[in-house]
Amino acid sequence: MTLWIGTSGWQYRDWRGPFYPPGLPTSSWLPRYAADFATAELNASFYRLPARATFAAWRERTPPGFLMALKASRYLTHIRRLRDPAEPVARLMDRATALGDRLGPVLVQLPPTLQADPGLLAATLAQFPAGVRVAVEPRHASWWTDDTRRVLERAGAALCLADRDAAWITPRWHTADWGYVRLHWGAGTPAPCYPRAVLAERLEELAATWGPAEDVLVYFNNDPLACALRDARELGLLAAARGLPATRVPAAEVPLTEKAPPTEEPPPGSA
Repeated sequence: MTLWIGTSGWQYRDWRGPFYPPGLPTSSWLPRYAADFATAELNASFYRLPARATFAAWRERTPPGFLMALKASRYLTHIRRLRDPAEPVARLMDRATALGDRLGPVLVQLPPTLQADPGLLAATLAQFPAGVRVAVEPRHASWWTDDTRRVLERAGAALCLADRDAAWITPRWHTADWGYVRLHWGAGTPAPCYPRAVLAERLEELAATWGPAEDVLVYFNNDPLACALRDARELGLLAAARGLPATRVPAAEVPLTEKAPPTEEPPPGSA
């Protein structure tokens, strides 16, 4: 297993200081991020699909070997709810392919109110071009069936393994020869950071699920207080100590911000 370690997004105001130099313009944040990480997950594409020129610019601002995963538009998943997927998938790929060799997996995150419909899912996955990796993050318990698993396996799509409050909220299915993991919210001190022991446990579970030749992309979605940066670095250090291949993480410890943590977790639909 080779771990690709990154965060869900890179433009967070409270990362200025602990990670981004105070005077660095936001237009330079992606190159700064890519110096310490080899992958990032783009969440902005869920809310508003960037222009093809924007994707092309991101390609120019990142080094060879960098991978950008992107979240499929909510127009496909939350408005159309996977119905008539051909046009929204084609529009997404027409723009995203401007990333060239920086294009990583596409994450199809389903709304928590969408109950299982394996036929709709299969039709959606069939619209993606060959060679494009697709991960699916269902969020309704009705999806955890053999039918869902078979759809993913036949399409070579990865079930997105999701963790919240130090517990898996998805099955640990191995549906493709690669993996996709989102760590949403840790139960450490301070929240939403992950305790080191939980990260070590997650690492062992991933190593037991995927083989030596398989890539597993892991994204930390717990951005408040810069927890995602700290935890991503810690996972990289744990992988190195365990002798597992992993992409680069910051060499220096990333301090947490002094901003008070939110009083409650963001609503499920926001991440």
